[in-house]
Amino acid sequence: MGRSPTTQAKRQRELNLSERARDKAAARTERKLEKASRPEIDGDPDLVGIVAGPQPNPLDD
Repeated sequence: MGRSPTTQAKRQRELNLSERARDKAAARTERKLEKASRPEIDGDPDLVGIVAGPQPNPLDD
């Protein structure tokens, strides 16, 4: 006799879960490689290029 629909549905769910897990693992690996290839910045990346000291007045043209 054939399998019941619930067994087939469960198998499909399990296949979808395992496929999603493989995709997530691949994405994790890709992010890890991308992070390793980025150049390191000394200090806070938001402050790169800012010069300390008095700033020009935006109202003076």
